[in-house]
Amino acid sequence: MAPLVDEALLNDPEQMAARDSREVLVALATAGAQVRQAITLSREAGIERVAGGDRPRSVLVASLGGSAVVANVLELLAEPGSPVPVTVRRNLPLPGWVGPLDLVVAVSLSGRAPGPLAVAAEAARRGASILTVGAADSPLAEVCARARGVHIAVARGATSSRAALWSLLTPVVMAAHELGLLEAGESVLFETADRLDMHAEACRPRSESFVNPAKILAIELGETIPVVLGDGPLNGVAASRAASMLSRTARIPATYGELPDAASQIVASFDGPFTAGGGRGAGVRESAPDIFADPFLDGPAQPRLGLLMLR
Repeated sequence: MAPLVDEALLNDPEQMAARDSREVLVALATAGAQVRQAITLSREAGIERVAGGDRPRSVLVASLGGSAVVANVLELLAEPGSPVPVTVRRNLPLPGWVGPLDLVVAVSLSGRAPGPLAVAAEAARRGASILTVGAADSPLAEVCARARGVHIAVARGATSSRAALWSLLTPVVMAAHELGLLEAGESVLFETADRLDMHAEACRPRSESFVNPAKILAIELGETIPVVLGDGPLNGVAASRAASMLSRTARIPATYGELPDAASQIVASFDGPFTAGGGRGAGVRESAPDIFADPFLDGPAQPRLGLLMLR
């Protein structure tokens, strides 16, 4: 089977830029800058005014699609020490218990995603406190303004929620810190931005494929159907994000799971038709390729599973 990732292309920055017409790689490399800019925009919008400065009875976060991970991350980070419950919703109906004592956070880069927009509108109708993150002058911003909530505008120029994760996540984390749901002050966020810059430098397009972690991973997974496993809840969210990016951005079918809960179903697939044994048992070694096989007459070799473990 011909590799899906051409190593020669990976080592040609000009060709990579030409193929990346939406400049996704450039946007992903700005993750650190997204954090810093989001901190500034959140300050200017008055992030400290969320819920009137009082701790809400509960927090509900609505996000979906490329922004879905924002809700997942906040739920995970707040769970160990938050004095109030944090729940996730993708769309209506809004739970019946949501009312004036609760905070509803709606996230949509465009400010037009039907789910978060509908959740914010219904929450406003019930008198709940509202925090929205998305484009300025959008329907979501209008709903927030009518409810006298706090809207954090994302930086102009962001076109894909998949590549603008940190522009969306940072304001939500800052709000949670202000409300005492988790410990993530600005010093933590600035440190995070520095680490994101470090990884962006290591994975820059002009770095050679034999030392670039992103290119090495692309080559290793290029001929496979990726299975992404996260060791524990935090890495489970990361695994979900990785599989989503592989499917939605690279157009490669991928699945994910969280250990130890997903171990049984994932391990079962290792004995299936897409493994080295071809369904003949997990301990069966892959036979050497047939030197007489014709890729044009016999067709391409069957793709194999590729395991990506996040620890």
